[in-house]
Formats: sequence, structure tokens, C-alpha cells
Amino acid sequence: MFHVVFHEPEIPGNAGNAIRMAAGSGCALHLVEPLGFSVGDAKLRRAGLDYHDRAALHVHPALDPLLDELAPHRIVAFTAHAERTHAQLRYAPGDVLLFGRESVGLPAEVLDRATDRVRIPMLPGIRSMNLANSAAVAVYEAWRQNDFGHG
Repeated sequence: MFHVVFHEPEIPGNAGNAIRMAAGSGCALHLVEPLGFSVGDAKLRRAGLDYHDRAALHVHPALDPLLDELAPHRIVAFTAHAERTHAQLRYAPGDVLLFGRESVGLPAEVLDRATDRVRIPMLPGIRSMNLANSAAVAVYEAWRQNDFGHG
């Protein structure tokens, strides 16, 4: 399946919603510290409902060792500054779908680690989508392209 990486997420509700998405899609969710919340945060638990035990959730102290561990899989960075859209990329099982902090996205040094950069289309004047929603759009497009694991 796919790996979803949130680099230094700030909002517990987004991580909680991503836990539900990971449980429903079978992807692994990786949270890279520092986190803007505790994994025991009530808002995270509430947003994740009772799916915490059904999701592959991993917390990592740093990004570089995680990306080294996930190599040789492709690292796809989601950024508003990419030319290509997320739907123009052909996804393969094991791909790493990398997202940045809610407030600022991915820093340049993290973008430099990416194999590919893509954006999710939005109407003009909109800065960004919600982090959990963006991850869901990406995961379900990647999963769809791979026949939802049936091919």
C-alpha cells in the first residue's frame, strides 16, 4: 500500500481524521516530530474515533531516517508550487505521499528530498486545502489508479 507522511503536523484533528483514512484505505500514516499536539490528545482521539487500533500509525523523531527507511520507494511531495497535478502522476504501491505543516507546507530542504512534486488543483485565490482532506484526495487517487488493491 502507500505511505502517508505528515511532516511536523500542527493540528490534532487533522491527524485524527488521517488515522480514520489510513484505517479505511490500508495505508500507513507516519507523523514526523515535532508534533503540535500529543498522540494522546483528546482532539486526536475524538477525530480518529475508534479506528486507532485499525490504523498503521507510526511516530518518528526525524524525517531523514524515515525517508531513508522507506527508500527505494518514490517520495511524492504535495505542494501548491508544483506544475503537475496529483492526478497526472502514475502511482505505484509503496509510494510515499509527503505533506507539510498546515501553516507553511513543506520547507525547501524537504522538497529537495522528493522524487516528484505535485499539487492538488484549487480555484484561484485559495491558498491550500485542509491537510487531512489533501491526504485523502491523494490516497484515494493513488489507490484508484491501482484498482483499489484488486489488480
